[in-house]
This record gives sequence, C-alpha cells and structure tokens, in this order.
Amino acid sequence: MEMGMGMKVFGFDLVACRGFIYTIFILNFVFCCQLILLQPLVAAIDGKPGDPATLFERVSQSIKVKKYSEALAELNAAIEADPALSEAYSHRASVLRQLCRYEESEESYKKFLEMKPGNSAAEKELSQLHQAKNALDSANNLFNSGDFNKALEYIEKVVLVFSPACSKAKLLKVRLLIATKDYSSAISETGYILKEAEDNLEALLLRGRAYYYLADHDVAIRHYQKGLRLDPEHGELKKAYFGLKNLLKKTKSAEDNASKGKLRLAVEEYKAALALDPDHSAHNVHLHLGLCKVLVKLGRGKDAVASCTEALEIDGDLVEALAQRGEAKLLVEDWEGAVADLKSAAEKSPQDMHIREALMKAERSLKLSQRKDWYKILGVSKTASMSEIKKAYKKLALQWHPDKNVDNREEAEAKFREIAAAYEILGDEDKRTRYDRGEDLDDMGTGMGGGGFHNPFGGGGQQYTFHFEGGFPGGGFPGGFGGFHF
Repeated sequence: MEMGMGMKVFGFDLVACRGFIYTIFILNFVFCCQLILLQPLVAAIDGKPGDPATLFERVSQSIKVKKYSEALAELNAAIEADPALSEAYSHRASVLRQLCRYEESEESYKKFLEMKPGNSAAEKELSQLHQAKNALDSANNLFNSGDFNKALEYIEKVVLVFSPACSKAKLLKVRLLIATKDYSSAISETGYILKEAEDNLEALLLRGRAYYYLADHDVAIRHYQKGLRLDPEHGELKKAYFGLKNLLKKTKSAEDNASKGKLRLAVEEYKAALALDPDHSAHNVHLHLGLCKVLVKLGRGKDAVASCTEALEIDGDLVEALAQRGEAKLLVEDWEGAVADLKSAAEKSPQDMHIREALMKAERSLKLSQRKDWYKILGVSKTASMSEIKKAYKKLALQWHPDKNVDNREEAEAKFREIAAAYEILGDEDKRTRYDRGEDLDDMGTGMGGGGFHNPFGGGGQQYTFHFEGGFPGGGFPGGFGGFHF
C-alpha cells in the first residue's frame, strides 16, 4: 500500500515535470519567433551603420508593389523609435505625397528641412507637392464648371505625375473620361483601381456606369450589385441600379406593345423611356428608331421624321433609320427627301429588297409630283365624277376665255390652254385611269384634239373654235358668240 502510494506520488511528480518542461519550451519558441520578426525593425532603429539603408530598401520595395500602408507603418515606427532619423521623414513625406495626403506630407518635408536645411531634393519635392495640390484643386473646379478636357489635362500631366498613387485623382480622372464619353478608357482605369482594391465602391459605381453608357447593361448591373452587396445603402449605387432596371422595364414594355399592335401605347412607353436618361445615346438610338417605326405605322409622318432624325444624329450610318425616315417623308409628301434617304439606305444595304421597293415607290412619287396636277387645275377632287369634272371645266373655260380677258389676254390664253389640257385627260375615262395609275402621259394634253373641243388657238391665233357639247348655260356670249362656237 505504501509502495503503491509512493509510485502514485512518483507518477504525479513525473507528469507535472513533463508539463513544466513543455511549457518552458513553447515560451522559448514564441520568444525566438518574435525576435526574428522584430529584428529588421530593431536593426532599423538600433543606430548601427547600414541598418537605416536596409529599412529604406524595404520601404522602397513596398512602394514598388504598391503596399503604401506597410511602407508608412515601417517609417512611422522608425520615427517613433528614433525621432532624429531625418531620412525617415523624407521618405514618409514622399510616400504621403504620392498618396496625395498633402498636408501630412508637407509637415514631414518641413520637419526634414528643419533637420537638413537647404536640402535641394526635399525643396524640389515640396514644390512638386504644391503643384500637385493646386492642380488637383483646379481640376475639381474645372470638373464642376464643365471644362472636362482641361481638368483631365491637369490630372494627367500634373497630379498623377507627382502623386501617382492618388486615389482621389484616379477616380476624378474616371469621372472626367465618362463625361467626355471615353467609356473604354474609363473601364480600363477602373480596372487598375479595382485590381488594387476590389471593394472600392466608387470604382465599382464608375465602371458600372461606363458599361451602362456603352449599353452593356448586364455587365453594368453586375458591378452595381457587387457594390450593393458591400454597402446595401450606398445612395449612388442604388440610384444607378434601380434607374437601369426601370429603363429596361420601360424599353421592354414599349417593344412588347409595338409587337402586339398597341401602337399608341407603344408611343407613350418609348417617350417615357427616352425621358429617363437623355444622355444615354447608345441605348436611346434604338428607342428613337423604335418610336419612328411605330409612328410610320400610325401615319404620323412629321413626328416619325423627327424621331428617325434623332436616331441618325447619334448614328448616321444606321441603315434602318435612313429607310424608315425615307418612308416617313413619303407620308409628308417630301418626295425628294424620301428619294435621298432611301437611295442612301439602298447604297449601304444593296441586298435589301424592301428598301429597293420603297426607293422605287419614292422615285415614282417624285416623278408624279413633278407633272401637272390636272385635278388641281380644274379645282376638283381626285374622286370627282365625270359630270363634276365637265361642270368645272365649262366654268373655268368661260372664266378664262381670252375674249373675256382683254386686259390680261396672254395670261388668259395660258390658263385657257391649261384648262383644256386638263379636261382632255380627265374628261376621257381611259386617259384619266392611266393618269391616276401614274403612267407617263407627258405626251398628252399638248394637242387639243379630244374631249369635245377643237384646237382653240388654231387659225391665225385670234380665231377660237371651241365647242361645248350642249352649249354653255345661259345662251351665247354677247357680241356674236351664239351657238358657243368661238
């Protein structure tokens, strides 16, 4: 019993001893690791020759790989350990200038110059700091006033030269690129920013906006969504995201109504979509074209011309917009304009038979518009009956007979010939039908051998032989025109 208790006690002592030895080993291991990790910093602040050089070499390497926070941490620690380490102030000032933390940078430069008065390198860098700061302020003011190109010049040629790691300047540059519609460059610039900090909300917003203005809406939405996952209450991201969703919804509604034949409703939806963002040219060009096509179907030629013109101002080579505007011009009887647009569209798309047919129609309409309008000359509608045409003819022939217009005989003779020519065409059923079909009747109406009259200006130019079947109402003209033979 005593022996067992002795072994137990002995066993207990052995376990305790092992635990104590293990604890000592762990503590020594941790201490050694700490010494190894702190050795560079200790060396940097130990004051031994060559140690500051090692520190500054590490700082330079951190800057090369754009680890500015690490570089600043080392420099701040070195200064705290040895406030007399002048070069640490110079290096810290340089890092802060590159980050465009200008006030802090200026303090460090001044501290260094107190220790090293007249140092030309530090004075030069301090001057560069002031140039960069003033240029950044100027760029912001120019951006707010709308002078985007000048602002971009300040950013690229001054600020980012002396402060290449300035996040504010980089983001302002992206805003300026978007303002000048250089969306591809904006995408590239934000790509570099996000490579360094993938959770940069403003970069996500601006990159999404650049894709938005290129009408790459799916990619834009993904950028907005990523930003909103990081900050669901970010005001600009929410506005951009829901604004785009609303635009797509309005656009789809307009297109659906147009395809279903609900044309008037489609017009309103297209207009509503266009009002959401008048600057979104890459998308609005399709909205203007869609609206133009619907307006053509509705026969609203003037409005359709305006919509297609808006589309062509954005993209002058848009063949469908040219063709649709040509058809819209046919509706407003702008024959020459219609021919010009449709001819241009046909040259750009020679295989499109629909355009070729529309062009032929426009050319035929133009030719018809250039011939005399016999209906207009007789003052009757295109649906007038034969009796109405004859009645109008008799009335005008009486009105413009040269013997009744002694004071303006030449004008009366011209009018009289024109009236007779009109009646020769419209008073003949066959000729009228051919005329209405648009056939070329230019050789008709020049002779006066039909329609119940005989060469009114034959003979010596003074004798009129003009016979109306059944005579004029009211008897003959006074002065020897009985029987209505002139």
